[in-house]
Amino acid sequence: MLPLEGLTVVAVEQAVAAPFCTSRLADAGARVLKIERPEGDFARGYDDVAAGQSSYFVWLNRGKDSVVLDLATTDGRDRLVGLLEEADVMVQNLKPGALERLGIDLDALARANPRLVTCSISGYGTDGPMADRKAYDLLIQADSGLCSITGGPSEPARVGVSIVDIATGATAYAAILEALIRRGITGAGARISISMFDVMADWLTVPLMNHEGGNTPQRIGLAHPSIAPYGMFDTKAGPPLLISIQSDREWRRLCSVFIANPALGTDPRFATNVARVRNRAETDAIVARAFAERSAEEATAVLLAEGIAVAAVNDMDGLANHPHLRRITVDTPNGPVSYPAPAPVFAGETRRYGAVPGIGDTLG
Repeated sequence: MLPLEGLTVVAVEQAVAAPFCTSRLADAGARVLKIERPEGDFARGYDDVAAGQSSYFVWLNRGKDSVVLDLATTDGRDRLVGLLEEADVMVQNLKPGALERLGIDLDALARANPRLVTCSISGYGTDGPMADRKAYDLLIQADSGLCSITGGPSEPARVGVSIVDIATGATAYAAILEALIRRGITGAGARISISMFDVMADWLTVPLMNHEGGNTPQRIGLAHPSIAPYGMFDTKAGPPLLISIQSDREWRRLCSVFIANPALGTDPRFATNVARVRNRAETDAIVARAFAERSAEEATAVLLAEGIAVAAVNDMDGLANHPHLRRITVDTPNGPVSYPAPAPVFAGETRRYGAVPGIGDTLG
């Protein structure tokens, strides 16, 4: 039995953040009723690379029923309220105020269904000077300051995936599970509000504290702002490699075996991480020369033998052929599609993942 079997989730959702959350609820066994407008979630049109369908939609909507409701009509709104009065969880990420403008009152819902857990996802929350703004992933990446510490020295950059949406969806999932655990003890539902901005501000605590402590982070590409050497180095042959030196003991080992200059391990300019970060350019130049003398294969073998963390700097082809990539295959209206498996692995269980619905399709 899956952990959320028997629970019903009503998802008034679109795009990425809320669908990420509810896809995980569906994976855990909940019945997810995805409320779609007659033309469908607009994320169905983001691209057409997954057997002619949107990669976003195929990834985030497996295992859900598609329920078509026109919420601009009285009948559509009444049917939604009827579903919510019987549901265990409601997740919604309509633009701020939209649910209320539809005449759906969360207080009235709580009275009609005291066990209901509601989770509303928005850009900036329910109050404050920017609460009414529409917000999407890249807008929050920019507004939170994330872009200012992402990329190389020349200009800000976006994170290469929808990091704000994914982080918000994961946060919503965790909060809903907390509420369900408490409901199991008290019998009472909950009303949760999650702001995309709050999620990113939380995740940016370390760079913010560094800024407020007088050490404003700079964009340094594939390097770590607080640790050295921790970055990418070109090899004599083969792909570049990224190493991470996490302690002064590892640094001394690197100097002895890889750099072949043990004296650098205790040199005051490099003996501690603080010193190495202060002298990052010189530290990295020393390490770079050692990498330039070896192929990627040779360098990897030496580093692994010494217990030093190393990774290839892969591209998507590297991921597609990675020996550790686990995949699942899900049915879709256009046939089966394979993509990376969810991370949790439960001992003794083999998870099955539901089909991706067409507009108005149910799992039966």
